[in-house]
Amino acid sequence: MVKSMARPDKAATAPLSTNAAASDPRGGPAAAQAPSRVDGDYGADQITVLEGLEPVRKRPGMYIGSTGPKGLHHLVFEVVDNAIDEALAGYCDTVYVTLEEDGSCTVRDNGRGIPCDIHPRTKKSALETVLTVLHAGGKFGGDESGYKVSGGLHGVGVSVVNALSQWAEVEVVRGGKRHSLSFERGKTQGDLFTADAGAEEAGGTAVRFLPDPEIFKTTTEFEFERLSGRMDELAYLNAGVSIVMADARSGVDEDGNFKKTETYLHKGGVQEFVELMCKEKQHLHPDMKVIRALGERDGVQVEACLSWSSDMYTDSLVSFANGIRTGDGGTHLEGLKSIVTRTVNSMGRKSGKLKDSQSNLGGDFVREGLTAVVSVKVPEPEFEGQTKNRLGNPEVRGIVDSIVGEELVKLFEWHPKILGAILDKASSAQAAAAAAKAARDMVRRKSLLTSTVLPGKLADCASRDPVESEIYIVEGDSAAGSAKQGRDRRTQAILPLRGKILNIEKCASERIYQNNELQALISALGLGIKGNEFDASSLRYHRIVVMTDADVDGSHIRILLLTFFFRYQRSLIENGFVFIACPPLYKIKQGKTEKYVYTQEECDSAVSELPASPAVQLQRFKGLGEMMPQQLWDTTMDPARRTLKLVTVEDAAAADRIFSVLMGDNVGPRKEFINEHANNLKLDDLDF
Repeated sequence: MVKSMARPDKAATAPLSTNAAASDPRGGPAAAQAPSRVDGDYGADQITVLEGLEPVRKRPGMYIGSTGPKGLHHLVFEVVDNAIDEALAGYCDTVYVTLEEDGSCTVRDNGRGIPCDIHPRTKKSALETVLTVLHAGGKFGGDESGYKVSGGLHGVGVSVVNALSQWAEVEVVRGGKRHSLSFERGKTQGDLFTADAGAEEAGGTAVRFLPDPEIFKTTTEFEFERLSGRMDELAYLNAGVSIVMADARSGVDEDGNFKKTETYLHKGGVQEFVELMCKEKQHLHPDMKVIRALGERDGVQVEACLSWSSDMYTDSLVSFANGIRTGDGGTHLEGLKSIVTRTVNSMGRKSGKLKDSQSNLGGDFVREGLTAVVSVKVPEPEFEGQTKNRLGNPEVRGIVDSIVGEELVKLFEWHPKILGAILDKASSAQAAAAAAKAARDMVRRKSLLTSTVLPGKLADCASRDPVESEIYIVEGDSAAGSAKQGRDRRTQAILPLRGKILNIEKCASERIYQNNELQALISALGLGIKGNEFDASSLRYHRIVVMTDADVDGSHIRILLLTFFFRYQRSLIENGFVFIACPPLYKIKQGKTEKYVYTQEECDSAVSELPASPAVQLQRFKGLGEMMPQQLWDTTMDPARRTLKLVTVEDAAAADRIFSVLMGDNVGPRKEFINEHANNLKLDDLDF
């Protein structure tokens, strides 16, 4: 089958598999066939030395994670984090973030301003040094530095932003003077300009930058919603700091203010954050909705807030270090987990609710229904990588353990009802796990979940290499029939679902193993048992593609599947294995010319550009079963032309909340959500 390259797979930026032997410099066929080199061929002239900010532009992924949308928005976070560092030091209480009309972004604070005098080592102004030299900043000198606690300990944040920008402008008001300096792709343009500042001008730093399209080839357009979530989060973590975010692209209102402006100010801090996360949940201990532990040891500040919910069957734990979200956790989160489990068990035995004959409750059971945020401020944090996804300081674990443990012991002694409610829920979780194990064992006896027997309705692929294999989860036999006939049988498997799967947001874990559709899904993917650490080696396909119809039922099935993945095995999403297929919405035909379009806007634009004759014929695909196998392959399944959407979890706390709202038992918050977003619904979203 000839595969056109006209519509490249946006999710596949690299081959699905490579031949290691063909490129391994240590040996193998390629090494054997390569011509031998004389020692003299490899000399000093082959050694490349990157100077200044060249390493950042050469390998941007090392500094911002990726050059996609996530890395693009990381630039803003780096500059804002510097402003927040001023707030942590006690010199700043307001930060302004503006998305400008020309695509640039301005971050301004009312802090002390970056120093602008001559640096003794570089012989340049401190402002130019900070913007053009890696690992230069006021965060390396311990107690004598400009910051005792900071999120930007590597000193590369703002210089990286400068390096990856087409241009950048910095203005500093400090000591009655206004200083400004310009840059292009990391290189200084002209000298530092200094003038007298007006008497009314507040001190601070303003950084404006335009992302470089040479680096960010996918997009350079900032998304207000993606940024606003982080700004709101920072306001919770820094109680009393106001963050004002405006979108100049939205235009101005009658008063001359930007139409799209949000101000984030949360005086309740982390406790208010947890209250928001639990807003739609049923509190297990309503007399004290949030348990707060606050303290300091050896210069490390700890704030942890916890709340258990009776209607949740998983935990939601979020951690921060110096205002930076640590998505992969670290020692602070490990300390929180261990002390919660240990304290609940020890206090349960002390109170007599746990008998000597009973074994300790496992951590997964104790944390069932727990929503918690732990935030630490560490003078010398050890982050893993510039993107700071994990905290590594070993001493922080013991400090969190001590501070949170003391508060929990005191709380459980004074409020035994709270301890009793947590123990009852944990015991129920343990009993449910036993029931789930019995259900799994029964399923295994029926050979439905063994590695050697796969569900009969699965049309598997020929390849046994999971890296190049992918599975399409489709809706119904009709769509499955087209997909099976149109697929590439070597690498593409098809699993049809009959009807809508179980909403696991509302059910206990044992019901998962009693549901035929979920049994088939678990078996086909090789997911294994809930609660086990994720093992990618057991996964049978490294691309799990949800492909449902473009109607209301299809959207419902898609969200049910995403709920299952998020709650049952979130690591599938976090490791980038889950995708959503994008089938076309219309086929436009005029004479012998045919074109597929994927949105209503694209359809309207395409039709308006066609001549008046011959007549235009529109065919809307409401169901995948309406498409011929060749059409489905050409538009949706061909890796050379298809578009896949990668499912990610940018904000675990927000995702947890939205799943609770949309899929949980509490009807009230769901009605509020529908009413709030009803105006955004288009007629084309409805199925007539």
